[in-house]
Amino acid sequence: MLTLVDDTVLVRDDRPAYRPYRATVRRIEELSPAFRRVTFTGDDLEGFGTDALDQRVKIIFPLPGVGLSEVGADDEQLRLQGSWYELWRALPEEARNPFRTYTVRRVDPAAREVDVDFYVHTGASGRPEGPASEWLWAASAGDEVILVGPDARSIHSHVGIDWRPGDATRVLLAGDETAAPAICAILESLPAHVTAHAFIEVPSARDAQPLVSAADTRVSWLARDAGGPDLESTVREWTREHPEYFAAALTSKPQLIAEIDVDTETLWDSPEDSPGEFYAWLAGESAVIKTLRRHLVTETGIDRGRVAFMGYWRLGKSEAFE
Repeated sequence: MLTLVDDTVLVRDDRPAYRPYRATVRRIEELSPAFRRVTFTGDDLEGFGTDALDQRVKIIFPLPGVGLSEVGADDEQLRLQGSWYELWRALPEEARNPFRTYTVRRVDPAAREVDVDFYVHTGASGRPEGPASEWLWAASAGDEVILVGPDARSIHSHVGIDWRPGDATRVLLAGDETAAPAICAILESLPAHVTAHAFIEVPSARDAQPLVSAADTRVSWLARDAGGPDLESTVREWTREHPEYFAAALTSKPQLIAEIDVDTETLWDSPEDSPGEFYAWLAGESAVIKTLRRHLVTETGIDRGRVAFMGYWRLGKSEAFE
């Protein structure tokens, strides 16, 4: 049973998994040259879902001269209909706020706070690129956004979580800077009996972040500015050197995986929980993740039901709004 800050018992029901929350920036912390942590606050955030892990949320950003258009954040009936996206689509183009997808880094219902770690996209000029990075560049305490995230009152509040290791005790995580917040959150959640190998490719060695986990974790931050191996070559080398780690997940059965055109389709394959000693989770640039999917499943023979692959973004393309 869940309880709100004012000791009111929170009753869970069949309402939509996600809802829009009006939120403001409480503080911004520079974690590294490429990462900023934004702490959001809002009266309704005491009811924000706390499942965490790699759970996806949307952040809707204000438009200059427009602010934030109505998508149901202030209307209980609209929230119960789960219609924020339909409301957004129905807006005239000039009032349609941009949004992007992120991973929640920390939820504190008692403080009514939600932390989100942002990767700062910059162009050749060193200036921010894209609506999210442009907003972040100028953001300060008091700025308003809309978070579309899990509703703790919903029995479906776990929707948007792709980390489903079942009872695995050996796990592999791999991703680039866009997956770093999710990987860090997952590692910090692991119990002591789990062993985890994690590889995170980031722009600079200065982007490596401290982690505290009860599990036996071995984390490698792969810095591009150091000129070392990239994510793909690192994972390939790891599978060659540690076949015993995933031996229990190998299968001799033919495995058919759909051929995805990452320029026109979304690469997203996160199997449901199933028993097994090994589990892998990979996310990042779609072409890289597609190559690693082929390597682990087709070339190495790991059971595809024990591996989750998510193409978070595609080089040269912004997030689609379909």
